[in-house]
Amino acid sequence: MKVIVPVKRVIDYNVKVRVKADGSGVDLANVKMSMNPFDEIAVEQAIRLKEAGKVEEIIVVSVGVKQSQETLRTALAMGADRAILIEATDDVHNDIEPLAVAKLLKAVIDEEHPRLVLCGKQAIDNDMNATGQMLSALLGWSQATYASELDIDGDKATVTREVDGGLQTIKVKMPAIITVDLRLNEPRYASLPNIMRAKKKPMDEKSPADLGIDITPRLTIVSTTEPAERASGVKVANVAELISKLKDEAGVI
Repeated sequence: MKVIVPVKRVIDYNVKVRVKADGSGVDLANVKMSMNPFDEIAVEQAIRLKEAGKVEEIIVVSVGVKQSQETLRTALAMGADRAILIEATDDVHNDIEPLAVAKLLKAVIDEEHPRLVLCGKQAIDNDMNATGQMLSALLGWSQATYASELDIDGDKATVTREVDGGLQTIKVKMPAIITVDLRLNEPRYASLPNIMRAKKKPMDEKSPADLGIDITPRLTIVSTTEPAERASGVKVANVAELISKLKDEAGVI
């Protein structure tokens, strides 16, 4: 079975994000970039499925700027077999919209014919949480989101999902789109020998025009602002005063 894993280049999760002074977006100058953490979990799960003998080939795909090659090389060093870069923009501040990404991924899937697509549930830069669902709709494939456990058995996948009320276990028919959550696994670190070997693994480069996809944006970012500063807390002398403040001032009870 062939598996495709989309990966995105985002600001490293350890970096404190700064908004530009003019409010036009996020400042990316001299900022460390890395693979989206949820996508890293998806890559790890694909590798584990391959190690279990359920997957034959892992293809990682990234949509964005030329620098996304670094992200793809990381995935190859982890254990993916080959990579595809769809260079959709030359501006690092230009974030390709989820629907455009889904259409580009569908075009790749139509060429590669995988049985499974493993996606991160969302990207930590825009938190859209939409690409996997849109891709499922475009393909007409089964989908399972927020996966915290995954088992593949023949033409069916058993997925445990994290939902508001707890855990939900479902079975979906293959081919399927599965978006993964944090508790599915802990991604491995790429060893130095694997990092060196990754440089020799194949990486194809395409453009949206090659795939016949129009990625003209449908959304316009009006402004970007920092989150409001959290108000300082208030100390109370006893439970009665706490209840009084919650009732009379906060209005929560």
